[in-house]
Amino acid sequence: MADVRIDGNILRLPGGVAVRFIRTLRLPEAGTHPLPPGLGEFPVRRVADYADRVPAQWRARGGVMLPVYLREAMWLSFAGTSEPAALQVGVGKVCAVSGRPWSDRPARDPQNYVVLPRQPWLDGINSGTGTVRQFVAVPLGLGATVEGQVTGEEVWGGVQLQSFALNDRELTRWRAEERLRAERERSAPPTSGYGAAMQGALPPPAASGYGPPMPLAAPPAPGGYGAPTPPAAPPAPGGYGAPTPPAAPPAPGGYGAPMPPAAPGSVPAPAAGAVPAGPPRAAAAMGLGVGGSLRQEVYQDERPLSDWSQKPAGRVFVHLVTPPEWRRITGEAAPPSPVDRAAYTRAGLPWFDWFDQDAEDLAPTDTLQSVKPVGDWLGDDHEPWQPPAPGQTQQLKDAPGTPVQDGDW
Repeated sequence: MADVRIDGNILRLPGGVAVRFIRTLRLPEAGTHPLPPGLGEFPVRRVADYADRVPAQWRARGGVMLPVYLREAMWLSFAGTSEPAALQVGVGKVCAVSGRPWSDRPARDPQNYVVLPRQPWLDGINSGTGTVRQFVAVPLGLGATVEGQVTGEEVWGGVQLQSFALNDRELTRWRAEERLRAERERSAPPTSGYGAAMQGALPPPAASGYGPPMPLAAPPAPGGYGAPTPPAAPPAPGGYGAPTPPAAPPAPGGYGAPMPPAAPGSVPAPAAGAVPAGPPRAAAAMGLGVGGSLRQEVYQDERPLSDWSQKPAGRVFVHLVTPPEWRRITGEAAPPSPVDRAAYTRAGLPWFDWFDQDAEDLAPTDTLQSVKPVGDWLGDDHEPWQPPAPGQTQQLKDAPGTPVQDGDW
């Protein structure tokens, strides 16, 4: 397998796969909700850069790490993926799409991967028809993780990613089709009316690109971690992942105080006043449970399984670290806690609905439908909730429902 690399806070897996971990609003566990906004990227660091400060188990698994608060929600963005890929997403080595144990190859019946870049993002486990249940961070040992509920054990935690490229024959065919498509686009007159490129979308893909332009999540507040890395374009005001008001500053002396970010990929010096990095110790391990239900489809693969390589192109283990452990290990402060949910809605900032009438939703499995939200394990969520006002939710891509056809009058 080829190397996985960090580009800013983007994980780049072989075959052109790009994955970003996006901070977001945690939704109520009752009801079904539109897509929440992006609140900036989680900072991502290599485990190997802190080998003398992390547990031996982490060194053995390798990969990367990112800081996450208890009950903080996240979604995975695949914007920037340049070639077709089948991506497996594991939560504690349980497939987030099929609910089956982690596998070293793509499979059907049930499908155990998402198709990129056809799938623009993934906000949670595939748990209902046209819906997912939001990824929410919880500590291991309580039984609240997807891993604990499905397997009866909590051994792995974290997130696992594994990508598969098209086989050589299909990849050659796809690249030839992309070259022809790019040539036709270059020779076509510019579009200037209805149907012109939307402000804030990524520029049209290059000859090696794939799929339509996808909106990016917004950068966080100035000075925060996860600043945009070139050449990503900023989204349009009000687009999916639009900028949000900065989170309230932490209490004096608390974690999350602003710090200048380190250069991408570098190992920063310990912060002033930080706890000295002692010998590696057992860290508080975190995994992913589930929260509220979101309107989001997990798309069924339209290709035959034989189009994909049976050997993974690359894989990576993503460790989830508590903010105190993140500071002890890296010397950096974790990002501030997420923006208050009611304040976001009161400000009139957008929510989003995404529907693709040309795609078929992947049916959920009984395994993932039965996973209970973290509130059943940790107690009720007492944070105030204010639903979006009428007109505050924006429709992305196709309008839901079958179009009504007109006839002769």
